[in-house]
Amino acid sequence: MSSSDKLTIETPEQTTLEFPLAGIGSRFLAIALDTLLQVAVMGVVSIVSIALAIPFSFFFRGAGLWAFAITLLVVFTIDVSYFALFEALWNGQTPGKRWTHLRVIQDTGRPISPYDAVLRNLLRIVDWLPTLYAAGIVTMIVSRENKRIGDYAAGTVVVHEKPLEAVGSIWKVPAAGALVTPLGSQITMDELQVVETFLERRGSLQPDVCRAIARQIADRIGGRMGVLAETRPDAEKFLEAIAEQRRASARFR
Repeated sequence: MSSSDKLTIETPEQTTLEFPLAGIGSRFLAIALDTLLQVAVMGVVSIVSIALAIPFSFFFRGAGLWAFAITLLVVFTIDVSYFALFEALWNGQTPGKRWTHLRVIQDTGRPISPYDAVLRNLLRIVDWLPTLYAAGIVTMIVSRENKRIGDYAAGTVVVHEKPLEAVGSIWKVPAAGALVTPLGSQITMDELQVVETFLERRGSLQPDVCRAIARQIADRIGGRMGVLAETRPDAEKFLEAIAEQRRASARFR
């Protein structure tokens, strides 16, 4: 994978994180799946509205008109809020993005906020101009990070995320005896952010890159805390353990 296909981020702890950028093809596949789901939901809403309006029309002359108005309102709400709502609640993913293993993140590598989700999707209508996502396609072609207009406004990018099968829970408790000292309370908030970002995104990294980054972060944090490499578990378990302990002690987030 060339450097132009990756988002490279230098963290405050001088650790490099890399995320594979999603291209136009994979992003439009996700949009197509989301659109199919939207159409299916809208169709169900329309059928239910018609089914309810028919019996009421015998008693209330305006039942059909009310059913039509409610259907339009529901359809409009689904169309406008679908992407922003899912990305805000699912940490940068919609059903289509989840099925295609894509995720929206900040271009700093951090998870997006609800504000980011709303802002990038408010400008989706601009990306559609003049038709069929023409403006968005042109913007992604000329952008080094495949950003559309909404991504520029919100400071976001879309990256590939490999399935987390066989990885286990990010906050899995280490095996008994693997780490017995309260190391989590000794790391700074900046260090914790680096650890959490790595643990959350490691599924999108190649195995050798994942191990190298984990070892680099563990060596830096472990060295500062005086924990020798030979006395701690493997790098990923070490990072999992200190993050879990830090979250438990400080109720981080």
